[in-house]
Order: sequence, then structure tokens, then C-alpha cells
Amino acid sequence: MTSFEEAETEETATCLRMTFYHPCQENKMMFRCLNFCKREQVRADEMAKFGRDSNICHYNLMDTRVSRIQFALQFYRKLNSSQCCFEIKNMSKKTKLMVGQTELGYLNKIDLPWKCIICFGDYQILAEIQEGESVDYFETQLHLAHAPILQEKQLSSLHPIQENGISSSFFPSQDKSPMECDENE
Repeated sequence: MTSFEEAETEETATCLRMTFYHPCQENKMMFRCLNFCKREQVRADEMAKFGRDSNICHYNLMDTRVSRIQFALQFYRKLNSSQCCFEIKNMSKKTKLMVGQTELGYLNKIDLPWKCIICFGDYQILAEIQEGESVDYFETQLHLAHAPILQEKQLSSLHPIQENGISSSFFPSQDKSPMECDENE
């Protein structure tokens, strides 16, 4: 037998891709301790912790407004299933964590959806799970976003469009504040 034949079967690892954004990232460099674009392996029995305490957290955010441990991710396999998932737990006593549309208080936890946006303070993190086979470890791959992940709508820049499809911005003399109209007008 050759060494190729004796080699263990290669298995893929579940990969958690996370894209980080903060409006002051260029000035404050709060992501300077994160290892971007390189996949890192994390043992399945370890929690992936995010926060500012480098003695506890592997993923450090250099910002005094971030809790020592902001949140933690636990890799697990569902009962009677081969599907691996992540559970996210808010570890901050002061800051609520938004996971998609769900608000988590201190020590609250939920299953991390396959694709969602995690928010706390001014931080926005797009989390995407790529399924794999390994139960011994998972991988993380971090990216930096240069534009907000959540596009906030600025109401001051919106102009009402009447039913005839003509924007009121074409008529500069008109008042630009929204008007309430009766459907019969």
C-alpha cells in the first residue's frame, strides 16, 4: 500500500464566515487584533469568544465600550442528526445583542441562523455558516466590510412619489415634507 492509500479520508470543516463593520473602524482601529481573510481552526469543544479581554477571548475587539466578553459561539451537533450548528450567547451585562430580529439580554442564547446580522452598539457583523463534515473542529474566516452591512434609510433624503409616478423632487417650489392624501384625491 502507498502512503496515499493509507492516508485518512479528508473531511471538510464547517466554516463560520464573519464580516465586521463599525463606522469608526478607520480612526479607532478596533479590529486590528483580528486575523482577516485567513481561515483559523477552532476545536469543537472550545467556545469562540468575542470581546476586549485578550486573556479570555480569542477574537479581540479593541474598544473600551465592548464588554470583556461580548458574546460566545458554541459549536454543537443536533441530537439524532449529523447537522452541526452554532449557538450564540450574549455575555454582556450592559449591552443587548441583536441576532437577526431577536434581541438577546445577558446570558440569553439562541441557535445562530445560517445567515444573519449580529449587532451590538455600533457594531455590525454578517455571519454566514458553510456546512462541513468534521465534528472535531470548525473554522472561522473573518472579513472587514468598508461599508455598513445594514443600510440605514435616511428619511431626510426620501421624497414621496405620488401615484402618477412623478417625484415631488422635480418640483423644487413644493414643500418636501410628506403629505397625507386621501385615496380619492
